[in-house]
Amino acid sequence: MLTRFTFIVVFLFAFSNPGIAQDSIMAKAGQVPQKYLSQVSNKSRQLEKQVDKRTARALDRMIKQEKKLQRKLSKIDSLAAKNIFTRSIDSLGGLKARLKSKTGKAEKALNGQYFGYLDTLSNSLGFLKESKQLLGKSKEVQGKLAKSMESVKELQSKLQQAENIKKYINERKQLLKSQLSQYTSLTKDLQKINKEAYYYAQQLKEYKEVFKDSKKAEKKAMELLQKVPAYKDFISRNSQLASLFNLPSGGGSADLAQSLEGLQTRAQVDQLLQQRIGSGGPNARQALTQQMEAARSQFDELKKNFPDLDNAGEMPDFKPKELKTKSLLQRLEFGTNVQFQRSTQFFPTTGDFAGQVGYKFSKNGILGLGASYKLGMGTGFNNIRFSHQGVGFRSFGDYKLKGTFFVNGGFEYNYNQPFADAAQLYKQNNWSRSALLGISKKYKINNKLKGNMMLLYDFLANSQVPRMDPVKFRLGYNF
Repeated sequence: MLTRFTFIVVFLFAFSNPGIAQDSIMAKAGQVPQKYLSQVSNKSRQLEKQVDKRTARALDRMIKQEKKLQRKLSKIDSLAAKNIFTRSIDSLGGLKARLKSKTGKAEKALNGQYFGYLDTLSNSLGFLKESKQLLGKSKEVQGKLAKSMESVKELQSKLQQAENIKKYINERKQLLKSQLSQYTSLTKDLQKINKEAYYYAQQLKEYKEVFKDSKKAEKKAMELLQKVPAYKDFISRNSQLASLFNLPSGGGSADLAQSLEGLQTRAQVDQLLQQRIGSGGPNARQALTQQMEAARSQFDELKKNFPDLDNAGEMPDFKPKELKTKSLLQRLEFGTNVQFQRSTQFFPTTGDFAGQVGYKFSKNGILGLGASYKLGMGTGFNNIRFSHQGVGFRSFGDYKLKGTFFVNGGFEYNYNQPFADAAQLYKQNNWSRSALLGISKKYKINNKLKGNMMLLYDFLANSQVPRMDPVKFRLGYNF
């Protein structure tokens, strides 16, 4: 009886004490991998360096272009050239000088473009600092946590600084356009400034997209944190979006209602629209609907042509190159394909297995190189024998026709005879050429894997020894 009474007392005490209950939940969730801290630090420092380097290059180009414009305008109107460019060139130089210094503590409130992934990352580290049992209490671990938090805070400040510089460049671009529009000889130079402003904004966005690619330890850490109720409460109280609505730290329903007091509800907005439409006459609703549809179609067209723009102020007056802000690795597309050749029976006698890498020179086109290996499989199900039947080297091109259909072609150099060792491949007279052209169909398998089917015709098949089938059907995958 005493044992049962003791158990009940301990049970009630544990659940009445939120700290003990929270500790049990955290223990059940497990510990966050320490590798998470090093990954966050490395990613943050890398993005910070990329942003600094690209921002410095953008400012250098802006200074160079403004000096060039100043020299040209001086020949036309020296006083206007001095008034328009002297201070701005000094301001651009000052912005570049401040890139090398520490930016200080990042502001907690929203400033510029919201970066949700970095906000979550920062709050996860803040929560781990308060909940040491999820990470470990050793000095080494806490030291790594402190460095990670410092790296993230410095990155937040750098991104805010980059957003401010982006805003300055856009405003400067608009101002120069209005001040120098009367000088037709300066049109090309103004367009170069417009291009730099546009590509700088797109490059920053590209860096952020790469930064959001989570590593294994990051995914594991977030899975563990999501199991802890206190983490969700911490996010709701400390995120930048929470600061936008000035949510109180208590998080109660009464406090929340008080914080949102004065904001219009959806029902109130609908009621206001009904009143305005009713006062416009019987045809007001139809006219409003038509105007909304026209505006929506124009907006969709702009969004289709410029999906990466944050606002209308970044609208370019030229046709942007879609892949200009992509790195070399991002432009590369790795893939593989296979082609089988069968005898008079249903059993395939050989299989050509190829690997390739392509370079995207535009959004719709790709050029690349590859290599293939021809594997012999025997003559039938009762005679399966693997052997070396040939190798080959390939070049190829792919360009979009319409939808998911592409025109595909290339030149290949193949060794189509059995060989026992690599020394036999040096015989020049045993190599044959192929000139291929055909159609390919591409389809999506998942976010990281795409499939394709190719039907090609070899225009040099008649000159090959041994003679090969001119029609080739291949199945492939791109990563």
